[in-house]
Amino acid sequence: MKNDDLEKLLSQLSKEDYCYLTTTGRKSGLPREIEIWFGINGISLYLLSGGGDKSQWVKNLLANPNVTVRIAKYNFNGVARIVSEEKEETTARHILAGKYQGWKEGKPLSDWGRTALVVGIELSTN
Repeated sequence: MKNDDLEKLLSQLSKEDYCYLTTTGRKSGLPREIEIWFGINGISLYLLSGGGDKSQWVKNLLANPNVTVRIAKYNFNGVARIVSEEKEETTARHILAGKYQGWKEGKPLSDWGRTALVVGIELSTN
């Protein structure tokens, strides 16, 4: 699937309530799936970890950044990373806070929207 087609599909799927993230257990080596809120921007999927880097799923993706993501009936491969670039981090926070908490431009972000660790995943269908 070309990036333009992937971006179009992800845009349609961005309205889904949840995605399912599968990481590889850093100790067990077994797949670990969680249901989690998400936001989409282009071919990047964003997640917020309220537990920061102490969350098990974050620890897993730091040990092995290769993940899979399921949204509705679609499966994607991805490479996860902690978002450190300020503009991208702000965009991700606004996308998720807007989607799940009704955040609007000019309003303050919630504690979760302001302080959660931002994880970005570059998606592909291969």
